[in-house]
Amino acid sequence: MEEVVLKAEVRKVIGKQIRALRRAGFLPAVLYGHHIRPIAISLDHREASRILPHVSSSQLIQIEVGGERYPALVREKQRHPITSSLLHVDFQTVSMTEKLRAMVRIELTGDAPAVKNYNGVLVTGQEEIEVECLPGDLINRLVVDISILTDIGNAIHVSDLPVPPTIHVLTEGDELVVLVTAPAAEEKFEVAEAAAAAPMVAEPEVVERGKKEEEEF
Repeated sequence: MEEVVLKAEVRKVIGKQIRALRRAGFLPAVLYGHHIRPIAISLDHREASRILPHVSSSQLIQIEVGGERYPALVREKQRHPITSSLLHVDFQTVSMTEKLRAMVRIELTGDAPAVKNYNGVLVTGQEEIEVECLPGDLINRLVVDISILTDIGNAIHVSDLPVPPTIHVLTEGDELVVLVTAPAAEEKFEVAEAAAAAPMVAEPEVVERGKKEEEEF
């Protein structure tokens, strides 16, 4: 995978002055995380808008500030509610020698013969999985070939995914990724799936970071 490098400058402009910074063509951001104090930075808005939409939450990138590079993950991209233009980005630095957890996107490819031959219906489940590994072993996405789904009832579960041996999957192996059902069974499957997805209160993950900036559009 090609290395992604974003050049940034230390930013002293905060609060209501951020609007003027954006008008000048810069994107405010913050760099925080492993053994560093949060650093307010700014990026070239045009360059960032070209690169960041193609960067997933599990893709390691390099943030270059003052001649020094920080390996980091994109943790949050804030966008304008109307124009969808980038307003602010959070980058979390990582240690290359310590394992981390990240969400990896699942990308389906190919055609399922059961859909064409038996008028089957493709039902998708998990769209991403949680993994644990060293930062250098992270992958941008998992590509899953669904051409093996030749009959009604065929399915691919998390345990079937082609995950590299250097990556430990934290998502349960019996979680569904994709299933081919008969047309009449689709509605029943959706009802059963909804009933099984009982509301759960997730324990919030604690991440050490700087105080969130209050900025105007």
